[in-house]
Amino acid sequence: MTRRTAIDEQDPGAGERVALLEFTHSQLQDWVLSQGQPRYRSDQLYSWLYGSLAPDFEGMRNLPQSMRQRLGEMADIQRLAPLQDVLSSDGLTRKTLFALSDGETIESVLMRYEERNTVCLSTQVGCSLGCTFCATGHSGFTRNLSAGEILEQTLYFARELREEGHRITNVVFMGMGEPLMNYEATWQAIETLTDSRGFNLGARRITISTVGIIPGIERLSGEKLQVGLAVSLHAPDDELRKTLAPITRRYPVKKLIAACRTYFERKGRRVTFEYALVDRLNDSLQQAAQLAILLEGLLCHVNLIPLNPVPGSPWRGSSRERVRGFHRKLNRLGVNSTIRLRRGTEIEAGCGQLRSRWPGRQGAQNCLSS
Repeated sequence: MTRRTAIDEQDPGAGERVALLEFTHSQLQDWVLSQGQPRYRSDQLYSWLYGSLAPDFEGMRNLPQSMRQRLGEMADIQRLAPLQDVLSSDGLTRKTLFALSDGETIESVLMRYEERNTVCLSTQVGCSLGCTFCATGHSGFTRNLSAGEILEQTLYFARELREEGHRITNVVFMGMGEPLMNYEATWQAIETLTDSRGFNLGARRITISTVGIIPGIERLSGEKLQVGLAVSLHAPDDELRKTLAPITRRYPVKKLIAACRTYFERKGRRVTFEYALVDRLNDSLQQAAQLAILLEGLLCHVNLIPLNPVPGSPWRGSSRERVRGFHRKLNRLGVNSTIRLRRGTEIEAGCGQLRSRWPGRQGAQNCLSS
């Protein structure tokens, strides 16, 4: 099957600048050839973009000066404009609000750990799924991000880390939007990030998070790259999950778990389930037992996440005692689980919170998956 990409939809008018990050490797090659340059120049350019993380053309020293000048006149590497950076008090979590070329805004997060540096990426402006625990969806859906807009979030933090002698070790698609509802652009970005001719990130260091889009999970199961799958579950039964994630009406819990079993059978990779604990809503020991029955026989891991605070929400995160009790119950019943360390709470690292306060934005937004 031939994939359509963002660049296939473009028909640049005279004088319109070309966004190079929108090209796949082969598309970049075709474009360079169309400019009268030899084929090997496209490999050099690709390496500068993703291997050397070049922010501009002037430093691309093995390209002729005439080509660099021409690129500067007609093409762009950077189109996202950072509007605001917020750093946590411990310096380990950095959140950036970006302006897109059409004036819309998105957020991305860099999380530093002892042995890894993880970037959390957005794939959409807003979200159409309306999960009640995630106020990003409350603002409605505006549009999908292009592959280039997804990639540029990564390169922004990669350049920052390089200045410190470090690199991105992990990428998670857990930011604004539902990645599997923007499958083509998301997958193109993943193929570019894992390309050994450029960024060269291992596929097993990439995780796609979904609220449970079964056709997308099935499609992901058939891909060659061994990316990870994380499912935002949050409830062990349909009735409660419909309250939290209305998409459950279309994709019931048992069918969702069946798709996850297929993913494991085809990929041989365990599935991660994200379970946000809301005080006295989904955190009882009985619900922990229900969850264990639901996941029986599936190689998986459950991340327990006390709900991030959401301004104006009637819900609050579970108490430490209830979180620990839920955790102990799952482990006693044979389900591997951990309590996820909440990162960046004081800088509102949940997706959309910084965006909601930016002038011109209305409403409170928060995605608990970051």
